[in-house]
Amino acid sequence: MRIFVWVLFIVFLFSCGEKVETVKPILQNITESVYGSGVVKSKNQYQVYSAVNGIIQHVHITEGALVHKGDAMITLVNEAQRLNSENARLSADYSSVDANRDKLNELRADIDLARTKLKSDSIFLQRQRNLWEQGIGSRTELDQKELAWKSSVTSYQSALLRYSELKKQVDYAAKQARKNLQISTVVADDYTIKAKQDGKVYSVLKEPGEMVNIQTPVAVIGDAKEFIVELEIDEYDISKIRIGQTVFITMDSYKGQTFEAVICKINPMMDDRSRSLTIEADFTKEPPDLYPNLTVEANILISTKKNVLTIPRDYLVDENHVILKSGEKRKVVVGLKDYQRAEIVSGLTKDVMIKKPIE
Repeated sequence: MRIFVWVLFIVFLFSCGEKVETVKPILQNITESVYGSGVVKSKNQYQVYSAVNGIIQHVHITEGALVHKGDAMITLVNEAQRLNSENARLSADYSSVDANRDKLNELRADIDLARTKLKSDSIFLQRQRNLWEQGIGSRTELDQKELAWKSSVTSYQSALLRYSELKKQVDYAAKQARKNLQISTVVADDYTIKAKQDGKVYSVLKEPGEMVNIQTPVAVIGDAKEFIVELEIDEYDISKIRIGQTVFITMDSYKGQTFEAVICKINPMMDDRSRSLTIEADFTKEPPDLYPNLTVEANILISTKKNVLTIPRDYLVDENHVILKSGEKRKVVVGLKDYQRAEIVSGLTKDVMIKKPIE
C-alpha cells in the first residue's frame, strides 16, 4: 500500500512539473512562400565540348579572359586526320581539270584528225560517185571510197565519244575530290574548338598534352556581367510556381542581406532521382560581385494576406485541428501557411486559448 501511494505521489509531482504551453490567436500579416535552394550561374553559361577526340596541342584562352563568337579557344592535333587532309588535297589537285588538260588536248587532237580525214574521204567519195555516173571507173573503186568514208565517220564519232567520256570522268573525279577535300576541311576545322558566343572564360578544364573526348567538357563560358539563379523546387511545391513571381535570395557570401529576383523560366522536365524541378530567376536587386556556382537559398513569394488570424504552426494537430485549453479537440479551416505560423480562416476567435500538442 505504501509503495502504491509513493508511486501516485511521484506521478503527481511529475505531472505538476510539466508546463503546458498556451497561446491565443493574433491578427497579423502572413505570407506564403516556397523554399528552394540552388546556385548562381552566369547567363547563357555553358560547358564547352570538343566535337572530336584528340590531344590538346595549344590552349589559346585563360580563365577570366573575354572571348568573342568564333574565337579559337583550344587546338587539337590528330596525325591520322592531318594525313587524311593531305591525301584529300593531293587527290583534289590530281583530279582537277587542269591536271588532266594534256589528256583532254590529246583527244581533241584525235577529233581534229578524224574530222580532217572524214572531210577528205567525203570529197573522194563524192568525186568517185561523179565519175561512176559518167561511166568512168569500176564498182570496186566506188565501194572502197564508200567504205573509207564510213570508217572515217565511225572514227570521228568514236573520237567525240572518247572525249566526252573522259571529260565526264574528269569533271566527276574533280567534283568528288573537291567534296572530299571540303569534308576533310570541315573535319579538320573540328580540331579547333571555337567560342559559340561572346562571353567570359570562367574555367579551363584541360591543359596542353591532355587527351580530349566528346563526353568531357574542356571549358566553361558564360556572360561576363549578367547572372541568373538556378533553383531546385520540390515536386510537392511546383504547382504553386509561376513566371514573374518574386524571389527573395540569401547567400552565404553575403550574410544578413537579402536580394530580389523574378522567376523567368520553369523547366518542364522533373529530375527522377531528386524528384525536383529546376527553375531560373533573374536578379532585380543583386550583389555587387557574383561568381558562378555560389550557393543560394530562396523563398518564392506565393501570396500575402494582411491582418488575418494566425496561430503558430506547431499548434496544429493533423493540419486541421487544434486543442483548446480545456482539452477539447476542435476542427479549424486553415488558410495560408509560412514556416512559423498558419492562418485560421474559421473555427477560432482571437479570444480562445489553445495549447500546444504534447509530442
